[in-house]
Amino acid sequence: MDNTDRKYPSYGLLGRRLPYSFSPRIHGLLGNKEYGLIELSEEELPGFMEEKAFSGINVTIPYKQAVIPYLDELSDEAREIGAVNTIVRLQDGRLFGDNTDIFGMEYLLGSADIDLRGKHVLILGSGGTSLTARALCRKAGAASAKVVSRKGSLNYDNVSERKETEVIINTTPVGTFPGNGESPIDISIFPELYAVVDVIYNPRRTELIMDAEKAGLRTASGLRMLIAQAVRAHELFFGKQVETSAVEDIYRILKNDLMNINIIGMPGCGKTTVARELSLLCGKAFLDSDIFVENDAGMSIPEIFAEYGETYFRELETEAVKELGKMTGTVIATGGGVVLREENMRALHQNGPVIFLERELSELGREGRPLSGSLDDLRRIYDTRIEKYRGYADFIFTNEDEPRLVAERIWKKLYEAPDY
Repeated sequence: MDNTDRKYPSYGLLGRRLPYSFSPRIHGLLGNKEYGLIELSEEELPGFMEEKAFSGINVTIPYKQAVIPYLDELSDEAREIGAVNTIVRLQDGRLFGDNTDIFGMEYLLGSADIDLRGKHVLILGSGGTSLTARALCRKAGAASAKVVSRKGSLNYDNVSERKETEVIINTTPVGTFPGNGESPIDISIFPELYAVVDVIYNPRRTELIMDAEKAGLRTASGLRMLIAQAVRAHELFFGKQVETSAVEDIYRILKNDLMNINIIGMPGCGKTTVARELSLLCGKAFLDSDIFVENDAGMSIPEIFAEYGETYFRELETEAVKELGKMTGTVIATGGGVVLREENMRALHQNGPVIFLERELSELGREGRPLSGSLDDLRRIYDTRIEKYRGYADFIFTNEDEPRLVAERIWKKLYEAPDY
């Protein structure tokens, strides 16, 4: 296919479908304002590579191996791994291919204090990133590195035989946005497991990672890997070293930009009011699960309860929360009973911290609330839910001041927290 009438950026990310990529944002923070997205079909790839109309590109699924025949030179890392994720056009016009993914993956594991030396590692997936994981296992001195694929000799039907597995590295796209909530494997079948790594970065916590957290295992999600490999690629593009603090600096910026802030608490405790103040304070969109349900149902929550009952409302609420939890960069106020279903809380937790907003029962609003019309009703609800509120909360704040001041305390705490 002829690419001559298409204009491409001088720097960018090459892939097939890239609607949700964070790469332009990362490279922009590194100072590269020319970085863009280059979406090509398999038929368009040869013409693009032969034209060489770029200064430097990163390469992602499914082209990390497909670009190699067009390159004039490979780094030792790219040659060993057998996959390329960074290409630089040299001054003489030749194309040089490298692999910065291994730098990013090594940085990611180091940041989570996950040591592969002497460990039995299970690598999920057989694509380009799987090749990187295998190379890192060799470099780090892992005892073994077994690859699981859908049709390989080691597959998802017989993987339970690998009881010795101590570390899992997921290199598949299973669980990535918009397919949130899916997991490639049941980690409970591995009795020796101590750490789980997922290269996916959207959502921040995949279903796989949340399973590992619940089991008390060490975990590492892909955002730091994405940033670290981008920093190394930037150095190759421009031939100059980037400050070693750049990865963590950019991580903090992206973390604060992308994270959701989820507010839970008793009916009438001020979740919506505080959430609105938070959205203004930190520049995030405000969303309310109750409003989401009402808009979808075309009636108010009291009307839903009166006509269809609580069970029907809870189903609508779960569907709403699943959609809201997929979003990024939002402040989400929830209904008081959202904690009654674990699936709701997992959906919220995947992209940000959960804040329990406490308030004296006598101060709670009761008007228009179908389950909390009296103080006795509130006490009964509080007694049945308090352990869930506290158990699901990453942070607890008391709503005993002006909403703006409460919002400021929450945002200050979250802004300074390292991993939310």
